[in-house]
Amino acid sequence: MDQAPGSPDQPQAANGLPSCYRHPGRETGISCTRCERPICHDCMVSASVGFQCPDCVRSGSGTGHAPSASAPRTIAGGAVAAGDPRLVTKILIGLNLAVFLAVLADGTRLVSELILVGAWPAPPQFVYDGVAEGQWYRLLTSVFLHQEIWHIAFNMLGLWWLGGPLEAALGRLRYVTLYLLSGLAGSACAYLLADPQDGTLGASGAVFGLLGATAVLMRRLNYDMRPVIALLALNLVFTFFWSGISWQAHIGGLVAGTVIAFGMVHAPRERRALVQFGTCALVLLAVVVTVVLRTQALT
Repeated sequence: MDQAPGSPDQPQAANGLPSCYRHPGRETGISCTRCERPICHDCMVSASVGFQCPDCVRSGSGTGHAPSASAPRTIAGGAVAAGDPRLVTKILIGLNLAVFLAVLADGTRLVSELILVGAWPAPPQFVYDGVAEGQWYRLLTSVFLHQEIWHIAFNMLGLWWLGGPLEAALGRLRYVTLYLLSGLAGSACAYLLADPQDGTLGASGAVFGLLGATAVLMRRLNYDMRPVIALLALNLVFTFFWSGISWQAHIGGLVAGTVIAFGMVHAPRERRALVQFGTCALVLLAVVVTVVLRTQALT
């Protein structure tokens, strides 16, 4: 239940609303159903009734059983991970940065091996093959590939802002599945619609998938949708009016992330695993079919 703003032992925000006990200054109207302390979006864990705080989830307090007996889950049914709530997000950022540093050290050779390209011009100008020649791995490696500092900076900033709350809300496994499938869908869309000789790289498709998932999650929690709609609109303006941006990858990732998140947070409890697995499988199948059909058209 929600506590009144003036309840004792609760940090207060400037406008009188309680602040999250783990993140002072973050206003919230949600309280833990066990200890009744105020919790923000990053801290709340979905329970059978309302939400619980991470401390109560880990301790199993108020249940009379061991922590494993109650097994609280996230809003998507994922396991509540102990430790760093942004662990997977940090790992993903680290992988992107590692590839970026490798590109700086290696130069164009590594880019040529990892970039998404449908089909290279005929040899001997290039010695590498594209996706049409069987190098499907480019659909994934290109998602972690950046050349310009501004490019990786914008993408990693978006990953940090959007990834942390989603990781906490979905659980680590579902979150990383969302990220990778969104990236693959963005690559598949670029492979389908872009010039086969145009190189595409960057985590933007995956980040747009996180943006779509954030909109779905906020709608599911009845949050104010105006901030995320404004952010989405701004990013779409940049997508279509800033030269050198692969709008195909952005749209592909956005659609995939929205569909996957909808399946994850709206799946009925009694068939949650089936619906969530089925949604992810359908998105992956769509990626595979798209790549197969495009390859047949190019060869």
